[in-house]
Amino acid sequence: MKNANQSPSAVVMIRPHHFIANPETAADNVFQQTSLNVSAEYITAEAGKEVQKTIEILRSHGVTVHAFDDFTKDTPDSVFPNNWFTTHEDGTIGIFPMYCENRRKEKNPEIIKILSKEYQVNKVIDYSMLEEQHLFLEGTGSMVLDHSNRYAYAVISNRMSERVLNQFCKDFDYQPVPFTATDDDNVAIYHTNVLMSMATDFVLIGLDCVKNLVERTNLIERFQKSDKEIIELTYQQICNFAGNALELSTPNGNILAMSTTAYNSLTASQVLMIESYVQIVPIDVPTIELAGGSIRCMLAGIHLSKK
Repeated sequence: MKNANQSPSAVVMIRPHHFIANPETAADNVFQQTSLNVSAEYITAEAGKEVQKTIEILRSHGVTVHAFDDFTKDTPDSVFPNNWFTTHEDGTIGIFPMYCENRRKEKNPEIIKILSKEYQVNKVIDYSMLEEQHLFLEGTGSMVLDHSNRYAYAVISNRMSERVLNQFCKDFDYQPVPFTATDDDNVAIYHTNVLMSMATDFVLIGLDCVKNLVERTNLIERFQKSDKEIIELTYQQICNFAGNALELSTPNGNILAMSTTAYNSLTASQVLMIESYVQIVPIDVPTIELAGGSIRCMLAGIHLSKK
C-alpha cells in the first residue's frame, strides 16, 4: 500500500434531519457555538440545505457522493460520518470507539452493507468494544492519514487514546505519530483534522498550536521526508476551519474541498501555493460549522476498490 492514493474519488455524506450543535461534545470542542438566537427547526433546515448543496457541488466536479438520510432524533452530529468509520485500499473498513455516548448511535451497519455491494470489502475491524474501557479514536477526525507514506498523525486528546491508535496502526500498517496541540488558552485541540489537512503534495497545518518544539521539529522533518510542501496556518485560520479541508480526486485533476469560511481566511499567497497543486472548491456551510466541524468532517473518504 506504499503507493496508495491520498485523495479519494468517492465519499459518504449524511443528510441529517435533526441537526443541532451537540451539547454532549461542547465541553471539549472549543470550535462549537451553542448560544444561538434561532430555532432548532431553522438550524436543521439550513443544515439540510447546506449538505444538499455540498453534494451537488462535489458531484458537479465528478466526485462520487454516496448520500444517506439520517432521520434519528438523538444523533445531532451524524453529519460528520468520518469519525465513526474509515475505508482502506486493502478492502478493510475500520469502525471506531466514540467519546460521546450519543455519537455512538451514529454507527450504521446499513451504510457498510450498501458500500459492500459496490466496493470490495474483505474485512471489518470494529474497535467499538473499547468504549467500555474509556478508550477512544474517532476515525479521521482523531487521525490525519498519509496514505502513501503510511503515517497516522494524531493529536492527543479526550477523543484519541494512544493505545487504540497503536492498535489501529498495527492492524492497518501505519506508523503512529501522536503529538500534542493546544489552542491559545492551552486547551487540547479536540480533533487532528481541524488542525491539519494532508494532500498528495502539501500539508496544511497550524504549527503554532504544536508548542512542544521537539514534536514540531519531528512533524516538519516527516513532512519534508514525505515530499510535502508545508503551508502554515495561523490559529485564527484554524478557528475558521482552514485546516478542515479534504483533497479529492476528480476526472479533471485533484480538488481541495473546504468551506467558504476557511477559504476567506486564507491569504493570497496561501491560495497561490495551494492552487499550484489543486483547484480549491469553496463550499458555504456556516450552519454546520456551528457544531464545530466543517467540510472535511462531513466527508468520509472511500478508498476501497470498485467491484
